[in-house]
Amino acid sequence: MSLTQEIENLIKEAEAAVIASKSDEELDQNKNNFIGKKGKLTSVLKGLASLSVEEKKTTGKLANEAQVKIESFVEAQRKKIKEEFYEVKLKNEFFDSLKSLPPLERGTLHPISQIQYEIEDIFTSMGFSIMDGPEVETDENNFGALNFTEDHPARDMQDTFYTKDGNLLRTHTSAIQVRALRNLKPPFRIIAPGRVFRYEEVDASHENTFYQVEGMVVGEGISIAHLIYTMETLLSRIFRREVKTRLRPGYFPFVEPGFELDINCLVCEGKGCSVCKQSGWLELLPCGLVHPNVLEHAKLDSKKWSGFAFGLGLDRLVMMRYGINDIRYFQSGNLRFLNQF
Repeated sequence: MSLTQEIENLIKEAEAAVIASKSDEELDQNKNNFIGKKGKLTSVLKGLASLSVEEKKTTGKLANEAQVKIESFVEAQRKKIKEEFYEVKLKNEFFDSLKSLPPLERGTLHPISQIQYEIEDIFTSMGFSIMDGPEVETDENNFGALNFTEDHPARDMQDTFYTKDGNLLRTHTSAIQVRALRNLKPPFRIIAPGRVFRYEEVDASHENTFYQVEGMVVGEGISIAHLIYTMETLLSRIFRREVKTRLRPGYFPFVEPGFELDINCLVCEGKGCSVCKQSGWLELLPCGLVHPNVLEHAKLDSKKWSGFAFGLGLDRLVMMRYGINDIRYFQSGNLRFLNQF
């Protein structure tokens, strides 16, 4: 049998095999069997070596035409299989375009975001503006301009995450105080919510990534009474009830005098739990009058201007609001926890 006859027979065999294919997988297999690198057409063409130059041209041309034909058989059958598939779908499936769709499951804001927005509304209603600042800060903005000495423990690597270029992840939103003092003319009132970072051991009430709301008021004749009134207004509106508080002396380089404002633990109602370290009280809000050195650093006359500042622990506030007993839930990504809010 001549090569020409073998090629013609191969075309008929391929056409029959392709037409019998019932799936894309079968088509691909048959295509490979006939015109693949190790297919039947390749095997037939090994006989070209024994032909004359003229016969090689004729047979080679026929082989090329055979490959094109077999490829056309495959594509035609593939199209037919697809059409048959959708015909079956149309016969067996029904879609009612007028039928109501099932309700969509919608996500919710993170509980920290919810309370942050609520706090922003409370403060803006009292005439405060909202400021923001970068999470990667300079040492000067995070410490130096806030009256931290060079040997202050907070600068230690055990408390602060430093970057390779000498900057750091801000350890408190107080860094935004510095930007406010540089860019705003007193009198002014600002709050600055944001994420902060500290290198510390994680437990039920401590995280290495958490949120604060910094607040600052600068004007003439600002006193501790203004600070206490502002804090009590905030807490009563957040918790929607009177909250038992206490003010303890505290040291912070950027305020003088400085205080720790604690609230009676709302998780255990003051009885003692893991959140409040069995004390019945939770440290919530370091605060005080702005240190004169901080004002002078911003080129403000500390004899004319005074102010108060506070750093509200937003995570702990949310814990008190909802009775959450472990701060680690906030960063866990646990949907069973988050879907409750």
